[in-house]
Amino acid sequence: MRIDQLTVQLRARSGWEALELGMALVRRHAAAIYLPWLWMSLLLFCVLNLLCWAIDRIWLAALLMWWLKPVFDRIPLYVLSRAVFGQVPSTRQTLAAQRGWGWRPMLQHLTWRRLSPVRSLYLPVDLLETGSAGKAANVRGRHAVLAGPAYGHAALLTLVCVHFEMVISLGCIALVFLFTPVDYLPETARAMWALMIDQPPWWAQMALNAVAWLATSVVEPFFVGAGFGLYLNRRTQLEAWEVEIVFRRLRQRLASAVTPWLLVLALGAAGWSSLAQAQQADIALTPTIGQSDSHADDRDRQTDADDPADAARPKPAAATLAGIFGEQQVDDGAFRRAAERAYQDPLLGQKRTSSRWELRGKADKQPPGQRSLANQPWLRGFAAIAAFIAEWGLWLLLAALVVLLLATLRYWWPWMRGQRLPGRTSLQPAQQQALPLPESLPDDIAGSALRLWRDGQQRNALALLYRASVDSMSTLAQVVLPPAATEAQCLRASRRIHDPAQRQLFARMVRVWQYAAYARQLPGDDEFHDLLQQLRQGYRWPA
Repeated sequence: MRIDQLTVQLRARSGWEALELGMALVRRHAAAIYLPWLWMSLLLFCVLNLLCWAIDRIWLAALLMWWLKPVFDRIPLYVLSRAVFGQVPSTRQTLAAQRGWGWRPMLQHLTWRRLSPVRSLYLPVDLLETGSAGKAANVRGRHAVLAGPAYGHAALLTLVCVHFEMVISLGCIALVFLFTPVDYLPETARAMWALMIDQPPWWAQMALNAVAWLATSVVEPFFVGAGFGLYLNRRTQLEAWEVEIVFRRLRQRLASAVTPWLLVLALGAAGWSSLAQAQQADIALTPTIGQSDSHADDRDRQTDADDPADAARPKPAAATLAGIFGEQQVDDGAFRRAAERAYQDPLLGQKRTSSRWELRGKADKQPPGQRSLANQPWLRGFAAIAAFIAEWGLWLLLAALVVLLLATLRYWWPWMRGQRLPGRTSLQPAQQQALPLPESLPDDIAGSALRLWRDGQQRNALALLYRASVDSMSTLAQVVLPPAATEAQCLRASRRIHDPAQRQLFARMVRVWQYAAYARQLPGDDEFHDLLQQLRQGYRWPA
């Protein structure tokens, strides 16, 4: 890894700054990330939706697209891992690299690590460092070292990105209501609920899948980029990449500055060697003088050896510091005082005094390791249980959910079986029957409604009362309603009635009619007679 080619300024950042660094990288290389992402994810989205539509399980396509997120996450990670070194891959190169890059760690990211809250931090470790699938212990060690201090930031990143996806999905659905007039909002909400929840057609389910894919495509690259920023920051903190980069640049700068001096020294050495060769040539031209000098030296050494008086002379002693500088120049005390003053400097002295409280009757013979609270057996057992729950908590929760579903199978399985659509059974068109209402209201409204109720035509009786109540309300409120006015429009028009008792009576009539018309919940005989009596008195209908 050539860290000297990095295009980002490395330094020890906080976790939030590292997240912002990764998102800034995604914004800088957005085109190189989103183009291959759209090519790959859109193709797989169409294929999965067509296959699930063929088996009449369109909701399964959305679930598979959500579960295969780690496969798509390789695209932004591949682009960012090359772009930080100044080599931004093209769309063709990125798509071609996905055929063989990073597939081996996908097994764990699609199984037990799929629901990990720190998947954004584990993914660059597995794909950029352990892509060849090293030993499991080494992989766990890397995860523990890298994700230790950054675990909380990665978990919060996952939580925030999940909420952003939900906001985008709900915002796309809310666009329908944004372009709906206010008067039609209740009817539109009911129709949309029936369209999306009760009996959704295939195109509505595909529209919901498309909204989920759009939200994922917008948020997921930033999720991966932020995790990559955390990974770079942890590597910088552990291996001091910024210090190594400074030393490499210093070496390059010194090498460029020393090169001319090395050239000058080389030329000087060449000139010195040529001068030495010339001097040796001059000495070779005068052999007689050199020989006479050497013979004279030999004669002097022979004379000294023959003279015993000269041999008994004392030879000079070895040179010492005191002999060279004199005794008065050596002062060990002054040196010690200077050293003590140097150590008193706060930049050099690292001494610190600390105090603590201890029991007076504490047993000193017991080893300190046994006196520690952390070595108590019950505390170690509690720590082991907590570690087991933290490691396998999600799987235990999943197992409990499966057991709960199996225990309540007899309650929800018949309902699920009722949701299955028949394979080739053709649905008969719904038969609708209009209510035989007269063109004009009868003179005795209460009597006519009572006869219909006694004849077993309860729905017709309530329809007659509702129609007569709307006519009386429009007269009291002095409004003209459109021919196809809904219950909500009638309720809004009834606000113009000055008498609050008449407004509440009309609201009760509308509520009873809605229960009968839409929910098929008819009132009892006593409730009907009480409502009929109040309507006759409230609107002064003739007997």
